Amino acid sequence: MSAEAPAWPSGLGRVVTDTVDSTNRLAQLVLAGNGGRASWVMAGQQTKGRGRRGRPWSSPRGNFYGTLAMRLEDPPAKRALRSFVAALALRDALADLTGAGAGLRLKWPNDVLLNGGKVAGILLENAGDVLCVGIGVNLIAGPDDLLVEPGAVAPVTVLAETGQRLSPETLLNHLAPAFARWDAMLNAAGFAPLRKEFLAHAARLGQQITARTGSQIRQGRYDGLDENGALILTTSQGQEIIPAAEVFF
Repeated sequence: MSAEAPAWPSGLGRVVTDTVDSTNRLAQLVLAGNGGRASWVMAGQQTKGRGRRGRPWSSPRGNFYGTLAMRLEDPPAKRALRSFVAALALRDALADLTGAGAGLRLKWPNDVLLNGGKVAGILLENAGDVLCVGIGVNLIAGPDDLLVEPGAVAPVTVLAETGQRLSPETLLNHLAPAFARWDAMLNAAGFAPLRKEFLAHAARLGQQITARTGSQIRQGRYDGLDENGALILTTSQGQEIIPAAEVFF
C-alpha cells in the first residue's frame, strides 16, 4: 500500500473543477480548447451524471467523478478496449492506495467490485474522433436504493469496506499514471496481456451468470473473454460469444 503518487504522465492535461453537469461533456470542451491534448477532468460534484443506457449516476460530494478525453484514430473495436484499460487502472490505483487488492474484482464489462459490492462504474462515449472514458467511484457514499436496478450488484464504498477515506485528488493522482501504463501496453502489445490480467481478477469467472441483451436473457457459465473482449458464455445450447450485455449474478 502506497500513498505516494507516481509521476503525472508527460503531456497529459488536468482540469479540476467544483461542479459540472457531466465530466464527460466538460472533457470534450477541454479537449477542443487545448488543441486536442488528452486531458483528465475531475469534478467535486455532477448535476447530471450518467451511467450506462443514460441511467442517472448519483453524485454526492466526496466521491470521484472523472473523465479522460482523448483523440483516437483507432477503429471502434480497439476504442472499446479502453474499458479494460480503465478497469485495470482503477483496480491498480485502489489496490495501491488501500491495500485491498484481494477484495477487488472486475465485473465484465465495466464495473469494479470491492468485497462483492459495486464500488465503481466506467462509461465510454464516442463523439467523432474523441473518446471519453468516464469513471465514477463510491469513495464515501453510495447511490440511493431507488437508483439501483433490481437484481444489480449492491453498491459499496471504499470508506465502509476499507476504513480509509481517500480524497478524489489522491485517487486521480494514482489513476492517471495507471491508465497511461495500461494504455501504452495495449498500443504496444495488443489486447492479450490486458485480457490475461483482467481474467486474473474477473468476478464470477467459471461460475453461472445471467447476460441480458435487450429483451434476450441468457444464462450460463462465464468461461472467459475472446480476443476482442467479448464474453464467452457456455449455455445448455453450447458456447456463445456476447460482445455487449448487462451481467447479473
